[in-house]
Order: sequence, then structure tokens, then C-alpha cells
Amino acid sequence: QVQLYESGGGLVQPGGSLTLSCATSGFRFSGSAMEWYRQAPGKERELVATIYIGSETKYSASVRGRFTISRDNTAKTIYLQMNNLQPEDTAIYYCHSYTQSNVWGQGTQVTVSS
Repeated sequence: QVQLYESGGGLVQPGGSLTLSCATSGFRFSGSAMEWYRQAPGKERELVATIYIGSETKYSASVRGRFTISRDNTAKTIYLQMNNLQPEDTAIYYCHSYTQSNVWGQGTQVTVSS
């Protein structure tokens, strides 16, 4: 059974930092590109960052330079280091696998507010 478990969200002030984690199981993690999405209230789910099998990365324009995606193939986990967080980063953050496209975790809430 494929499982994705996001954690690390919380409440942070503008300019602050958080690191999200996504632990996975049930599929060949090392053979899958992985992604972080987010969904803000009333908005569609947005692709934030992608990390490919060879650890190449890609970011949306809205987070480039502030967020860093990484992966640990031994731990079957991806991370999202988020710096200089702004109120517009407030959303539920989800991880996703290229090869398990129908599977989503429960997400982790990130709230940026003073």
C-alpha cells in the first residue's frame, strides 16, 4: 500500500522558516521523481517544487530562491526547506510521487502570520 505522510507544518511569523518532511512507503522511492504541492483556501492546488531521480530540482517562480527541495533515498523521504516565509505561502502542503499519481497524503498546514 502506497503511503505519503507529510509533517513539519505550523504557525510561523513572516520572514521565518520551516522544514517539511514527507515520509513514504509502498513503492520504489528511488525510481520516482517527487513533488511538493500546496493549496491555499479557495485556490487550486499549485506545484511548488520537483526533485528528479538524479536530484535535479525545479521550482515555481513564487518560491524560487526561498525554498529548497531535497530527498533521502535511504530514508524514502523528501524535504522542503522554506525560508523567508510570507503570508501568501499559507496553505496546506502535500507531497506527491510521479509514479503514484493517484495517491496523496493528508497534507500539513503552514500558516504564516504575525
